[in-house]
Formats: sequence, structure tokens, C-alpha cells
Amino acid sequence: MERTLIIVKPDGVQRGLTGEIIRRFEARGLRIIGMKFMQVPEALAKKHYAIHKDKPFFDGLVKYITSSPVVVIAFEGTNAVQAARNTIGSTKPHESPAGTIRGDFALEIGRNLVHGSDGVENGENEVALWFDAAELVSWPRNTDPWIFEER
Repeated sequence: MERTLIIVKPDGVQRGLTGEIIRRFEARGLRIIGMKFMQVPEALAKKHYAIHKDKPFFDGLVKYITSSPVVVIAFEGTNAVQAARNTIGSTKPHESPAGTIRGDFALEIGRNLVHGSDGVENGENEVALWFDAAELVSWPRNTDPWIFEER
């Protein structure tokens, strides 16, 4: 099972879209294994966005993600990273098809509602950055056999 990190960013929380965003991932079949509502400390934001530290928009990213509370969710499932990215849509909302989170609810790249891990290894690393092992609960749902094929 892959793991992926999803962050409902400040605009998603402020607009009251948290429940709808989480619902879409759960409806897709992904299983929540960790979730918290938090104010992001600047140090964690800088670590999370470290890949962009030399880019001109880095300070803006840090300022934005720390500007208001977020909801951070660790999901687990078969092909979880790609399933989540398909559910989210393109980074540029105007390129996202209807039916995706960004295609349905976002207009601008700087207010695109959701962060999602961009690769399997990154998903594992991001989940580990945002959650202690004790905060994660990998659990079987009664519906899992109807979502995941036996392997």
C-alpha cells in the first residue's frame, strides 16, 4: 500500500471546503491513516518546501501556508499517490478538468486548495515529516475487499 500526504491549504480551510475535499479522497477509496488540524510552524513550512528554497516564490509559499490553519491527512491505498493527484487536478486550476478538486473549486495557482505528494518516495517522506509514527494508524476497513483486489 502506498502512502500520500494531502494538505488542505489555508484557502480550502477558510472557504469551508475541508469536508468536501476529504470526502473526495475517501470516495475514491483511499483510507485515512492520520489527520490533524494545525497551524503550520515556519520551520516545518520551510522544510516542506525546501526544494523551492532558491526560487523567487519560496517566501510567498512559506508565508501563505503559515497564514491560517490547515488540515494535514495521510492516506493509504493502492496507487495512492497517482489516485490522489488525479483527484486533485493540475497545479494550474484553469488546466484542471471538471470533477477534480481544483477544476471544481479553484481559479488561481496560488490558491489551489490542496497539496498532494508528487511521487511514491516523496509521499513516504512527507508523511514522515508531518506525522510521528505513533500518529499513524493503518487499519482494515470492512469495505476494503470491495475497493482493493487481493494480492
